[in-house]
Amino acid sequence: MKHKHATKTLLAGLALISTLGLSACNGDDTAGSGTGPADSASSAPSGGGSDQGTGGGSSGGNGSGGNGGGEGEGTAAGTGSGANGKAGICRSDELEVSAVDNSTDKTEGVVTVVFKNGGGRDCTINGYAGVDLKTASGDTLSVSRNGEKANPSVIKDGESAAFNITFPANNSGGSGVRIAKILVTPPNETKTVTISWPAGSLPVDNPDAPSGAKLSISPVGKVSDSPAG
Repeated sequence: MKHKHATKTLLAGLALISTLGLSACNGDDTAGSGTGPADSASSAPSGGGSDQGTGGGSSGGNGSGGNGGGEGEGTAAGTGSGANGKAGICRSDELEVSAVDNSTDKTEGVVTVVFKNGGGRDCTINGYAGVDLKTASGDTLSVSRNGEKANPSVIKDGESAAFNITFPANNSGGSGVRIAKILVTPPNETKTVTISWPAGSLPVDNPDAPSGAKLSISPVGKVSDSPAG
């Protein structure tokens, strides 16, 4: 009887140890299971960040709408840069510069200066030219801008851009101030081109008088949009 009781006691102890062992194993599994998600969470930012970046660029989702906008702006800027790269500024050496008298008024004269693109490539022109008038006596008259807004234009090879020089006409009956040359520097350039003045003289008394017709230039524009066109 004592042997049977001892056996039962031993079996009960083994069952208790087995139960404790199972609890311990279950506890380890739970910890391992918890470790698994923790590791996944730590790796999520790299995977999630990559997905978000890709999604932001392509779909412009909620969190990445700003990124999508940024990339759109970058693309637009790149396109603008590319366009400017393909059509750089019009260089003095590529332009055939000429001037013609377009005066139709007895009090105000107009000389149109034409830039013809002969460089074999498209080029961009934008702004005001630099202009000085050289008189027959060797004096120099600077010409001011008329204040009109300049608009950029792409001039294809063989096309032209132009601007007007407006000046007061000499109605004094005398010789007035005779202009011999026009010194022209295309917009955004540094090399000056000298051409002949094709029109009449300016009045001796204040050729750049503040009242009435003034000596001034307009911005350069494509010929179809310019005063010459």
